[in-house]
Amino acid sequence: MRKAAGYALNLASILLCSAAFQFGNLSMLFYEPPFLLFFLTVFAVLLLARGNFARSWVLLIASLLFYLWGEPLFVPVLLISAGIDYALSLRMSRQSNRSARRWMLATGVAANLAMLIVYKYADFVVENFNLIAPVFRAPQLPLLHIALPIGISFVVFEKITYLADIFRGRSKPSARFSDYCLFVLFFPKLLAGPILQFHDMREQIEKPRPIVSHDVQAGFVRLAIGMARKVLIADPVGSFANEVFAADPNTLGMSTAWVGLACFTVQIYFDFAGYSDMAIGLARIVGFRLNENFDAPYTAQSITDFWRRWHMSLTSWIRDYLYVPLGGDRCGMLRTSVNLWTCFLLSGLWHGAGWNFILWGAYNGMFLTLDRLFLRKALAQIPLILSNAITLLIVMVGWAIFRSASYQQLISFLSALGGLAPEKVAFDVPAEVVFTLTLGMFLSLFPTTGVQTALRAARRKFEWAGMSSITIAGVLLFMIAAARAMAVPFQPFIYFRF
Repeated sequence: MRKAAGYALNLASILLCSAAFQFGNLSMLFYEPPFLLFFLTVFAVLLLARGNFARSWVLLIASLLFYLWGEPLFVPVLLISAGIDYALSLRMSRQSNRSARRWMLATGVAANLAMLIVYKYADFVVENFNLIAPVFRAPQLPLLHIALPIGISFVVFEKITYLADIFRGRSKPSARFSDYCLFVLFFPKLLAGPILQFHDMREQIEKPRPIVSHDVQAGFVRLAIGMARKVLIADPVGSFANEVFAADPNTLGMSTAWVGLACFTVQIYFDFAGYSDMAIGLARIVGFRLNENFDAPYTAQSITDFWRRWHMSLTSWIRDYLYVPLGGDRCGMLRTSVNLWTCFLLSGLWHGAGWNFILWGAYNGMFLTLDRLFLRKALAQIPLILSNAITLLIVMVGWAIFRSASYQQLISFLSALGGLAPEKVAFDVPAEVVFTLTLGMFLSLFPTTGVQTALRAARRKFEWAGMSSITIAGVLLFMIAAARAMAVPFQPFIYFRF
């Protein structure tokens, strides 16, 4: 067993380092040839690996190389931070004094948040300080221009869940530091989630499942669906959304503004859900089950319902590690409203170092509070199609806040949505955008149609051909998406900058 483990580890190191050396200057996108070679190498080594020890180390080496590929300077910082987490978790588990354990938790959380603040918010704080510095006759501070590591917000939140779970007694410390590092660095979800909670992943990490054909088939189909969502839908509509939001909003006609906003609405969903699909699919291929991150959010009947369906791993994190500790809804309506606003203001800030994100968080906090007061009950009393339309309209206005680069742009863009722009410049909407936008909206609202029920019935009727037909469809989808990805300029995943 030890010989097999050693052989697998040596082979993993040689092949994976070779792949990193050959393609180290290229981007690590799930559908590009460098990543496919990397992943096929990992897959092949995992097939040779025997036992939990070997499989865990193959995945850890692969995950380290994956992140080194894009963020070599941040990896040592992340490993040192993980070491601090692990040492604190061991001490917490052995400490019976609750006050001492609370201080250890606070130290770990503060260290993780400090890392996030330095990398993500330092220049934002300096910029805002410089705005008010003349009032106090204070000198201007220089910007630090620290590069933002990809996926740092997701990593920090996961590290905090580990410490909080140990403090609460919800989980014991990881048996090995290497297993904790695998939880932090597991490459399919590393760049943009879904956000994992250690107690959900512990058993899978400590005892990785061997690769089986059913997981490979299901994971590949999910990967193909994610690629199609990103490349075939999000990117085409995203190009037009970028064009609209880059224009002077004072020159946008009402129809152009709404089409641009609709394109961004489709783009952000299919872009982020597409990454989640690919992460879930890749993890499934190597034997891991990740939690779902989206559940048809644009079919929601209220903003509360929307946040149960959108970025579910973030919503559950906010609920378990922020909203409930603040008191949740146990302390009366006023305290509940304050808690909701606090959680979503911080959620907005988590999305980015900008006042638009904070305003977007406040906007959602306001409608969640209105839901509690009367809005959700009012929407439940009208036809579903109408409550869905009202909810989607609220969400879309929120996306206008999210996407606007400044307060001035937001006000002007909202005026354009209302047909109040002082000038009108015609925009040509390409036929591809019209088709893709229509398809994207249909697929977004697909669960509310009768088509899904009919497809499920047909699948049950022809169950004998179900998996093979789905796999063939997945192969075709993968090939089409890969061909387009090679033919058109790449558009970065929206959530990579978070």
